[in-house]
Amino acid sequence: MSIVVTGATGALGSLVIEELLATVPAGRITALVRDADKAAGLAARGVVVKVADYDRPETLAAAFQAGDRVLLISGNAVGRRIPQHLAVIEAAREAGVAQFAYTGILGGPEADFELAAEHRATEDAVLAAGLPYTFLRNGWYHENYTVSVAAAVSNGAVVGSTAGGRIASAARADYAAAAAAVLTGDVADHLGRAYELSGDRAWSLDEYAAEVAAQSGTAVAHSDLPATAHLEVLKHNGLPEDFAGILVDVDAAIARGLLSRSNGDLARLIGRPTTPVAEAIAAALA
Repeated sequence: MSIVVTGATGALGSLVIEELLATVPAGRITALVRDADKAAGLAARGVVVKVADYDRPETLAAAFQAGDRVLLISGNAVGRRIPQHLAVIEAAREAGVAQFAYTGILGGPEADFELAAEHRATEDAVLAAGLPYTFLRNGWYHENYTVSVAAAVSNGAVVGSTAGGRIASAARADYAAAAAAVLTGDVADHLGRAYELSGDRAWSLDEYAAEVAAQSGTAVAHSDLPATAHLEVLKHNGLPEDFAGILVDVDAAIARGLLSRSNGDLARLIGRPTTPVAEAIAAALA
């Protein structure tokens, strides 16, 4: 039996692998990657590396074995994820895996915004396939904001269209730790479960801008815009219109409170409080 992680060299997958290596022998971990060269470091540490591509279903046939515990990390090709995920689901079903964990989005079927649609469809497909599932419904990552903290300091502004909505985000490493806990714990404790994963404390973009200002020593304000104006700003900054529209739609979901929920699932799984956004800001500024 192996613990199989897809997208194992990606931002989340690499963190999951590191969490697993802390408690699991490397030879029991399988990293599925598109480029074996990028996983050379993992192979050198004893992790089993297999080349598998969501867009090439034939590469998935040998990816799984009966009894494996699998983590499907959702693809990043928005708009193409349903056929990609279906290919993984079918390969896992044919192999007879013991657990199929999937990183969806906070709220599951109640998440009615555009970015969540492929996650909802994937969960439906997992259920239809009859896989022994665990749904990890991840909330927003701190890094979705802190990746652009330098720009916020330079421009003196954090821009959004959340209308004061709050975001119960957590660090990507927190979500990775939760995935590892689910993959290494007693499988019976996690099968048929849907975990709503989010940070312990929800914050607003006003509070985020104030924290960036305090830590950077630079005046940074939050500019809350109408959705149409926010879209134009994102396009002006170089984002494709379709993707910019998805981000504006997420802000509308935040305004409706869909990413503010916090039930403590994440902290319980990782056995500690979730990482405060202030720590993520400090790390990004450093």
